Amino acid sequence: MRYNTFGRQTGLRVSALALGTSSFGSVAADGADGPRRVFDAYVSAGGTTFDTSSVYQDGRSETVLGDLLGNDRDDFVVITKYSRSSSDNPRPATTGNSRKVMIRSLESSLRRLQTDYVDVFMPHFPDGVTPMAEILETFDDLVRSGKILHGALSNFPAWRTSAAAARSEARGLAPLAGIETEYSLAERSAEREILPMAQAHGLGVLLYSPLAGGLLTGKYRRGESGRLGAGVPDTEGRERSAVLDTVLAVADEIGADAVGVSLAWLHRRSTLAQTSLIPIVGPRSVTHLDAYLRSLEIDLSDEHYRRLDEVSAPRLGTPHEVVENALLGGFDGDRTQFDGPLIPVV
Repeated sequence: MRYNTFGRQTGLRVSALALGTSSFGSVAADGADGPRRVFDAYVSAGGTTFDTSSVYQDGRSETVLGDLLGNDRDDFVVITKYSRSSSDNPRPATTGNSRKVMIRSLESSLRRLQTDYVDVFMPHFPDGVTPMAEILETFDDLVRSGKILHGALSNFPAWRTSAAAARSEARGLAPLAGIETEYSLAERSAEREILPMAQAHGLGVLLYSPLAGGLLTGKYRRGESGRLGAGVPDTEGRERSAVLDTVLAVADEIGADAVGVSLAWLHRRSTLAQTSLIPIVGPRSVTHLDAYLRSLEIDLSDEHYRRLDEVSAPRLGTPHEVVENALLGGFDGDRTQFDGPLIPVV
């Protein structure tokens, strides 16, 4: 296992793969190898970082994880989230990002996790109501109390996260540590704004759905069902099919599997991004976990990386394409204004 700090704002060391625990406490998880076997195999491989949420399995995910961490809790990095409710009829005072919900949810999470602090705490989604100042000031209070070590944001747009990072620095609050977002070879829209923003502010980045809901495992080609597929537009489906074709071709050429190639691309992308990109993997068996861990041993050649990168490249749109065209000579005005260093989009 390799390790990195969670961005440039912290010295918190996280493992190159985080273990997602969304299935812990579910009937499906108990019917496979079970959380204990997956947990033990991950820890034996050097894994230290766990991602969970108050809403996963109605809180049972945190309960199971707390039991597994036991007396060794300080050896690990625990990341949890709040803001959602598993109730069919949630009440306004029990959901969202407010100070009240944050504190209430954290206290419940700490009891379930059997600990007195979490390493990283974040709202699961923006609620469209709570001012960012309230979130940041509550983070600061909780950091000072020792109940959380770092605050982060999950699924927030880049402009809000960037403003939050600047605000916390300007007001002397606990710095924003990182973000959580979807990112994979099949879903690279985070490259438009989110990842460049994270790089600029030195934020650590947790990546969920690094295998695009199972698409990048190749299982749909074998006729298996899964979370992805229904409702995907034809154009997007064709583009993703081309990505999978290339993943499978590269895997065949280097004697690996599609899972390993897809995650190896992400590992290399993390180096190029100049900030920590930490894929969250959610294996339901030790066999699946072993496949994820093998990706850490795959070193893609420049040619293989280029092919994967090109077939999956997203259209960045305005203003990125306008600026790129100008830098390449498409600008009809005075090009001298573009003669400065070009910051690569990662």
